Amino acid sequence: MIPVDSRATSTARTERDAPTATTLKADALGVLGILFFVLSGQAPLTGIAGAAPISVAIGNGSGTPAAYVVAGAVILLFSVGFIAMGRHVVDAGAFYTYIGTGLGRATGAGGASVALFAYCVIQAAMYGLYGSIVSALVADHTPLDLPWWVYTLVTMAVVQALGAAGIEMGARVLAAFVLAEFGILLVFGLVTLVKGGGPEGLGVAESFSPSAALQGAPGVAVMFALASMFGFEATAIYGEEAKDPKRTVPRATYLSVLVVTGFFALTSWTLISAHGASKAPAAAERALAAGDSAGFVFAPVTDLFGGWIGGVLPVLLATSLFAGVLTFHNSAARYLFCLSRDGQLPVRLSRLNRRHAPSAAGRVQTAIAALLVAPFALAGQDPVLTLFSWFSGLAVLAMMLIYLLTSVSVVVFFRRRRVDTRVWNTVVAPVLGALGIAGAIWLILANFTTLIGGAAGTALWLVLSVPVVMALGVANQRIRQRRSG
Repeated sequence: MIPVDSRATSTARTERDAPTATTLKADALGVLGILFFVLSGQAPLTGIAGAAPISVAIGNGSGTPAAYVVAGAVILLFSVGFIAMGRHVVDAGAFYTYIGTGLGRATGAGGASVALFAYCVIQAAMYGLYGSIVSALVADHTPLDLPWWVYTLVTMAVVQALGAAGIEMGARVLAAFVLAEFGILLVFGLVTLVKGGGPEGLGVAESFSPSAALQGAPGVAVMFALASMFGFEATAIYGEEAKDPKRTVPRATYLSVLVVTGFFALTSWTLISAHGASKAPAAAERALAAGDSAGFVFAPVTDLFGGWIGGVLPVLLATSLFAGVLTFHNSAARYLFCLSRDGQLPVRLSRLNRRHAPSAAGRVQTAIAALLVAPFALAGQDPVLTLFSWFSGLAVLAMMLIYLLTSVSVVVFFRRRRVDTRVWNTVVAPVLGALGIAGAIWLILANFTTLIGGAAGTALWLVLSVPVVMALGVANQRIRQRRSG
């Protein structure tokens, strides 16, 4: 195997190295372990309860399941080139290493800054929603009525401790949470299918036909569907810690994309069927107008399983968010670790603890999360309408840019290196994926105010922050390069 360009990254490994002081713990995760990290980052219950009602209400209505299929196809095309390059580059920096190898070290550093930015802001967004939900749950069941940010700060400490305890501990915790939320929604979907759907039947044509997919505002639906896919790329971030990464990472990546696409398409379809295809848009609109989008999801699930599930679902929503913030803590910490190991950040961040976890980088990531959340807490802002809404949209935009740069990098890398001559894997699929992602970016920009639920001025400032972060990353790399001679 031809090694990657040392100018692009000095730390990418094409073979399994023996553990050293700057090496993450090898052979710690299998396919299922990585899959749980991916699924927890996507917070499936949060995605369904948060995004699906909006897509049904203001997107393409009963055609929302088709939007998830389209989004899954775009991500699957992207994954082909992503995996092909991953066979030659194994590194905790993932996008940083991939973009740097194909498009140059400076572009890679800029991309790393945007990816790190995306992970940190999506985690902060989830902290806002998590704090709000937990605060309400505790107030409903105990005499305590504390501000949302109290629970958020306590959870940051717990997440920091779990991150420092090692990757296996985090995977075990996430497995329990992910199985619980997936289990209930999958059982709901399967039972609904077996029963033949709701009052209007299954409504296959109403949800998956071309006319259904294109009705209303399909661009908005695809945009929210892509937002629900956020985090699948974590498969490559854990490559250094995977068992036999050349097999484990590809399998985990393809499996995660297929599972997530199938889950969101099936669940949204059966939810629409439970309401009735013709009635679902109005039901979603009523839920949004009442300020309780989750009600669109919780109501039919409760009707099926009984009233007891109504008390369980909010708890599962909270644990879904907890799993998400833990996953993005791990992802961001590994980016900080990788950038430090490669000389982009202070060397102290590349220190590992006895469990080979990037504990120093984890502490910095926790501090970043606190700094992002603090202004909203101090200003007394609604954590859902501001922190969660604004930062979720911002993170999706930032990550779509990284996907696009990675797709271009894949094509450039294989045209230069010729280490893989498969045309589909190294040219056709990456180009098609890049075109799909470019279209997604256009849709996100055109509908960004809707995506964040805020004002046009707020949307503009949030959008501009992405190129600013990219430029800062590029500038940092060039300054360090000049200093090193």
